[in-house]
Amino acid sequence: MSGFELQDAALAAKISAALAREAAGLGRAVSLMEVCGTHTMAIARHGLRRLLPPNIRLLSGPGCPVCVSAQGDIDRAVEISRLPGVITASFGDMLRVRGTRLGLDGARSAGADVRVVYSPSDAVAIARQNPGKNIVFIGAGFETTAPAIAAAVLAAQEENLGNFFVLPLLKLVPPALRAILSDESAKIDGFLLPGHVSAVIGVAPYRMLESEYKIPSVIAGFEPVEILHAVTRLAAKIKAGDASVENAYRRAVPDEGNPAALELLYKVFEPANVSWRAIGKLPGSGLMFRAAYGKFDAAQKFNIPEMESAEPPGCLCGAVLTGRALPPDCGLFGKECTPADAVGPCMVSSEGSCAAWYNYGG
Repeated sequence: MSGFELQDAALAAKISAALAREAAGLGRAVSLMEVCGTHTMAIARHGLRRLLPPNIRLLSGPGCPVCVSAQGDIDRAVEISRLPGVITASFGDMLRVRGTRLGLDGARSAGADVRVVYSPSDAVAIARQNPGKNIVFIGAGFETTAPAIAAAVLAAQEENLGNFFVLPLLKLVPPALRAILSDESAKIDGFLLPGHVSAVIGVAPYRMLESEYKIPSVIAGFEPVEILHAVTRLAAKIKAGDASVENAYRRAVPDEGNPAALELLYKVFEPANVSWRAIGKLPGSGLMFRAAYGKFDAAQKFNIPEMESAEPPGCLCGAVLTGRALPPDCGLFGKECTPADAVGPCMVSSEGSCAAWYNYGG
């Protein structure tokens, strides 16, 4: 018996019954997108899809920071890592993402000094300990990670560390949702919004979902019963024609978000047009250094321009990230592409949809 069954069996049964009633009143099939990679893994690990009524389908969204990093950005990170005198610091999942020829893991095997860190401050410590080297932190992440990276930059400035740099691969969630809904082929009836990102940005950035697109959304926690409750609320909203944003994770998400974290984030970074894997360049969908902090930008320091690189042949990661395909739709899934030997990043990351389906089933 799983921990979920032991912990919340009675409550889950009650919520599932409510969900069944709401689903029965829909009169049609609906597709809901869970935006966050942590939600994706929780849904798969706890077998929540098997608890859903047959007319409710969950699709994964662009909420895995490793997965949405463009192929060209991986190639840029690899190129920087192979420069003389550079130590590259990165979160672990990013090392295993393949570039056009090799990934950071491959660069390390070929002699590059590539190190796994658990926070941006770890990279600052490496810079402090290695004054004769240039340390480059691969700054992949969303609004959740960006304040910590900004804090690391300010710490490096305070210590006058002239050898600490960041390759900014930071993305913003709301513009990605806008891009998905602007695609005429999108068939999304509601969004399960990310708890961690929302704890930083609050509710207001999602208002465009209700005002412009008339799509209901619910900010959800990560426990199985919280996810089931959010799906139930979405079904109820769709049935009632209610397109409002609902905060169902108030124990962690204030409606106003975290003003201190946002102030820190936007002190160092500003919105920019950035590329998303297999989606393309989206306006205002990422973060780049403000001019006052440009000296910390690794791309500027080492004069590494943006790169456009083709996706791995046959990989459907981009379609999975935008809800246009499920992992098993990919011809590589479970064959040429497995967690042990991944072709695309959706199979690499611990938050990737393909890895979730492979490890736990759909």
